[in-house]
Amino acid sequence: MPDPNVELFIRVVETGSLKAAAAEAKTDPSSVTRKIASLEARLGAKLLIRSTRRSRPTEAGQAYYEGVRRLVEEQAALEAEIAGLSDTPKGLLRVAAPVDFGARFVTPVVDRLLSEHPDLSVELKLGSEFADLREANVDVAVRIGTLSDSALIARRFGDVPRAIVAAPSYVARHGLPDRPEDLPKHDFIFYRPRPEMKLRLVRGDERVSVAVDRTRITVNSMAAVRELMFSGQGMALSPLWACEDALADGRVVRVLEDWQSPAFPLHGVFLPGPFRPAKLRVFLDAMAAQTKAEPSLVAT
Repeated sequence: MPDPNVELFIRVVETGSLKAAAAEAKTDPSSVTRKIASLEARLGAKLLIRSTRRSRPTEAGQAYYEGVRRLVEEQAALEAEIAGLSDTPKGLLRVAAPVDFGARFVTPVVDRLLSEHPDLSVELKLGSEFADLREANVDVAVRIGTLSDSALIARRFGDVPRAIVAAPSYVARHGLPDRPEDLPKHDFIFYRPRPEMKLRLVRGDERVSVAVDRTRITVNSMAAVRELMFSGQGMALSPLWACEDALADGRVVRVLEDWQSPAFPLHGVFLPGPFRPAKLRVFLDAMAAQTKAEPSLVAT
C-alpha cells in the first residue's frame, strides 16, 4: 500500500490546503502538518509552501507529486487487474473539453456514464487551458483540431464538419461572395485569434487558401460567435453543430455552398501508461458512440 504520509501529501496538493486534506482524511490539520514535515525530513527537501489558507507545492514538491501520483494510480490499476476488477468503472474520472462542445456533446456522455456506473464519479473541466494533462490533473481530454506532436495517446472519434455562414441581415448589406477570392472583402467573426487568419477551401480537386484581413472580432466562445453572427456583424467559419438549427430556420445561410471547409478531427487524448482503467475505456467508447449518433458530426 502507498505510504500514508505520501497519500496525505497528494491530498494536500489536490485540495490546496492542509485543512481540506485533513477533512478528507478524517484527521486534524496538526496531524497532517506533522506527517508532511516527517515526509520532508525523510526526503531532505521542502515540498510545500504553507500559508494560513492555502498550501502549494514547491518546484521539488510539484515534481514529487507528479511522480508519486502516477505511481499510486498505476498501483491501483495493477491491483484492480490482478483482482479481476478492471472491468468495473469506478473512482474519479477527470475529463477536459472545450466549453461549448463539451456542454453540447460531452455532458450527455457524462450523464449516461454516471447513470450506468454507480461507483464512478466525474470531474468535468470545460475550457481550452488544459494543454498539459499531468499538470492540469486530467485523465482524458477531448480535442478538436490537428493534434500537436506529443507523448499523449490519442483515440480518434471522428470529424467536426464546418461551413462559412452569415445572417440574412449581413447579406442584405454586403451581398454574398461569388468565389473564394471575394472573401477578403467581407467582415469575419473568428473563434479565437490565430497567427494567420486564413480560410482553406476545397471543391473537388481544387484547393485554395484565402487570407482574411477584415476580422471584426475574435472571441473564445461559439455561443458568442453565434449571437454576433445573428446580429449581422460578419460571416463566420462555424462548426455545423453550432449553426445547424439556424441554417434550418433561416437565421443564417451558407456562403459559397459549392466549396467545403476541411473538417476538424475530433480526438480523445490521455497519458500513456501500462494499464488503461475501465473508467477511461468506458468514456472513450461512450464518446465514440455519441459522435456516431450525432448528425452534425462524422464518426470514423
